[in-house]
Amino acid sequence: MTASRGAWITLEGGDGSGKTTQANVLADWLEQSGRTVVRTREPGGSEVGTLIREIVLHHRGDIAPRAEALLYAADRAHHVETVVRPALARGEVVLQDRYLDSSVAYQGAGRVLDPAEVRDLSLWAAEGALPDLTVLLDLDPAAARTRLDSADKPFDRLEAEQAEFHERVREAYLDLAAAEPERFLVLDAAQQPEAIAERIRARVAELLD
Repeated sequence: MTASRGAWITLEGGDGSGKTTQANVLADWLEQSGRTVVRTREPGGSEVGTLIREIVLHHRGDIAPRAEALLYAADRAHHVETVVRPALARGEVVLQDRYLDSSVAYQGAGRVLDPAEVRDLSLWAAEGALPDLTVLLDLDPAAARTRLDSADKPFDRLEAEQAEFHERVREAYLDLAAAEPERFLVLDAAQQPEAIAERIRARVAELLD
């Protein structure tokens, strides 16, 4: 990859896996290395996305599973068009919390929809765009729940789902990584944060070279 095109890195994993911590550390390292970093997330990486995020994560009451998947896809279409592609064209590094793999795991496996259909929907919405690197922080859902409980903050709609939901999500993530090993870096999120950060930096350094 040439530096002029930029690079697109996404972080995936169950709730409580440490994505925000690792994104912060990686962003600091990239900026110290002279790269311009665009931090973003799905949903919520744009003005439209912020409105969608409020619906899908904080709406009181049920949302039909297919409607939920469509809302995430709508956010993705707008986000890729207005945030990701322009940043890459400027030669910047897009560091993103969640992308279409989250929809396959949460709305596909978690909501028991067809994961392939959910993925195809997202690819259509994003005109086929895929990240250069996806870091998957894999953590046992029980350990993740302990972390979330200790954070002492209200759960959103997905965090509040039952253990079986989160088990399906984890298995779906691992299946996705196995299917695309060239894109995924799978790391044990139970390791010490600095050990995880070192592995991520090494892979990102290879990508940027």
